[in-house]
Amino acid sequence: MSVALDAIRGCLDGAVPSLMASCAPDGTPNLTLVSQVHYVDREHVALSFQFFNKTYENVRANPKALAYVADPETGASYRLTLRYLRTEESGALFESMKAKLAGIASHTGMSGVFQLRGADLYRVVDVEQVVPGATDLRRTRCNPMSAVRRISERLAAQADLAMLLDDTLAALDEQLGIRFAKVLLLEGGRGRAPRLFTVASRGYPTSGVGSEIEVGQGVIGMAAACRTPIRISHFAAEYTYGRAVRQQAVAYGLAGQLETEIPLPGLPAPASQLAVPIVLGGQLAGVLYVESPEDMRFSYDDEDALVSVATQLGMAVAVLQQAADTQGEEEPAASVPAQAQHGTTAVVRLYRTNDSVFIDDDYLIKGVAGAIFAKLVRDYTRDGRTEFSNRELRVDPSLRLPEIGDNLEARLILLQRRLAERCDFLRIVKTGRGRFHVDVKRPLRLVEFA
Repeated sequence: MSVALDAIRGCLDGAVPSLMASCAPDGTPNLTLVSQVHYVDREHVALSFQFFNKTYENVRANPKALAYVADPETGASYRLTLRYLRTEESGALFESMKAKLAGIASHTGMSGVFQLRGADLYRVVDVEQVVPGATDLRRTRCNPMSAVRRISERLAAQADLAMLLDDTLAALDEQLGIRFAKVLLLEGGRGRAPRLFTVASRGYPTSGVGSEIEVGQGVIGMAAACRTPIRISHFAAEYTYGRAVRQQAVAYGLAGQLETEIPLPGLPAPASQLAVPIVLGGQLAGVLYVESPEDMRFSYDDEDALVSVATQLGMAVAVLQQAADTQGEEEPAASVPAQAQHGTTAVVRLYRTNDSVFIDDDYLIKGVAGAIFAKLVRDYTRDGRTEFSNRELRVDPSLRLPEIGDNLEARLILLQRRLAERCDFLRIVKTGRGRFHVDVKRPLRLVEFA
């Protein structure tokens, strides 16, 4: 090839629509705009088969085609000589293209319209530059792999899960210049559809810890459902995350009238998004998500770098969670002096239908984390207990934790952070690996509803 396909990957993001030329057997030409020419490898690209019926007919009868692509940063344009090979309706390539399309569709309300029928695979015969570009305009950033090396060293040095989550996002900011990011971990079981819950975020006015998103919803949820990265480099239409605001209860004890959603932290109109699934042993563990108000902020190199970071983050999370459950189990929990209690009694309400918890009508958390918190309060109000361990929570049948991948330590971190944000008289304090103390400064009363 005159120009290596790898060298023009920036032209294949869809920021500038590409032109596709095909020809019918009788010589009739056809031109159409395509939103993206999908990079597959150094010798192949793919186009989504959705609406282009004439192109579809032409390349199957005459497999030769041309595509014109442009670099949005330098203005250079290139002509790709293509040869149609086949249409894939399943497999990794199809699922990757389907996931990205579905992520966009979910945010724009077009899920019933933007449906991928197939991935048309082409061999790239030649790449030729047809319009030179202003190379000095291209933005220069750090070498992504050098940044990954430095990030990896920081992750490997962490021995505490909470610090690991925070330092990962700090390292992305410092090494890759990614200001807005969050980590979400998977929660399944307990009769609810699988969801992702936010355990750490950076760059937003509020942390949003405890906020949830369903697997399959939006860019984050689709990346999780399909277990493939989704990178969107531009957004033509504004959209907002669904951000529910809890309404004041109109009557005591009416759970149905209480909103139990924490707003998902995010930019009101991100121009660039990248959601990378965290997968371990073939199992989904969570999602690392980054975004920017800047168009074309995340390149293919950034995607490769974030995939590497997500893989190492997932392994580190698994190791630290296992360590919290297995180390120090034979040692007695450290004794922490009880705090004096003052003020009026705080009422903790638990609604068992979804394990949502309220403290004095203020929503705290729900799901497995809510059930854990209710157990802590129940044992405290009934027996005066303040010392607990991860191991006893894991074997408690009332919590119905999954046998594999329960993210218990992450849920305790979530509880710790939600209490720090929402409650000034109740804290969870670690007293050792796999052990913690509940610090209560006001009298508590637990009220449970079916």
